Amino acid sequence: MNEHPFAEYIRILGKGKKGSRPLTQQEAYQAMRMIMRDQVEEIQLGAFLMLMRVKEETPEELAGFVAAVKESLPQSPEVNVDLDWSSYAGKRRHLPWFLLAALLLAENNVKVFMHGAEGHTAGRIYTRDVLKELGIDDAHSIDESVIQLQQHNFSYLSLEFFCPKLYQMINLRPLMGLRSPVHTLVRLLNPFNATHTIQGIFHPGYRQVHQKAALLLNLPHMAVLKGEGGETERNPDMDCLLQSVHEGQLSDELWPALFEKRHIKPDVLEPRQLLSLWQGGFQDEFAEATIVGTTAVALHLLGKADNQSDAHQTAEMYWKNRNKQKFL
Repeated sequence: MNEHPFAEYIRILGKGKKGSRPLTQQEAYQAMRMIMRDQVEEIQLGAFLMLMRVKEETPEELAGFVAAVKESLPQSPEVNVDLDWSSYAGKRRHLPWFLLAALLLAENNVKVFMHGAEGHTAGRIYTRDVLKELGIDDAHSIDESVIQLQQHNFSYLSLEFFCPKLYQMINLRPLMGLRSPVHTLVRLLNPFNATHTIQGIFHPGYRQVHQKAALLLNLPHMAVLKGEGGETERNPDMDCLLQSVHEGQLSDELWPALFEKRHIKPDVLEPRQLLSLWQGGFQDEFAEATIVGTTAVALHLLGKADNQSDAHQTAEMYWKNRNKQKFL
């Protein structure tokens, strides 16, 4: 029996402590290309994903994976997206206040494309479900996202509708019991090739992996932070290290905590509080600081503020002057 072509990549990763090594960027590209073309057996896919999970991805592997996946994505119509915003983690300790930051940017003429996946981890609140609570329709195709972006400066599109293969793979988590490289690479997909991308991660060690992968992928402007719960959301109770890429240059910037003491997480998460907070019927200093702080980080990334102080002042002005009667 002839060896399957994909066996080579499993062997590279799994040949023991002394014999195994990471994939090169080109090898990672070729391996993911085969996966996206359904040229891999299910047992091989499971072995590959778990070997990668144990080893953890290098920037070169991540860049190769992303490049292969992007080749398989539907052709994006011409639309200038200002900010690509990934939302794949879901929230379980706090509400997804970052959604109001994204909507605040959209209200102020920043085109925000948000993409994510839902349901892969039990006990979490996902973006698509919360948007429904807010009365905001998610898109069901790239073309529908274009219309929403043109009309409202905001669109959320689930991975299910623009890369079903990866959506199937990300939902293997309940079966495997572990996350896989898919949870990492989806954050870098940037389907509309926006000039600026922002990502949140949970494990601090992944910040630099995302940063260096973005450099290898030639992303013009990218920022990654350890977000609350793993989402793209600044936690105002903690110092926030922002690691970025700007036109081929790496940079690290510390955004200090906005409070001296940490807030107690709520006993129950009530998504309707997002609408109430936006309309002014509910007040929460942690929530408002999260929204303003996250907006400030995005404004600085976008080049709409020269420094942290200016970014915060602009974000606070946006929040104070928001249209409380509607979102979009």
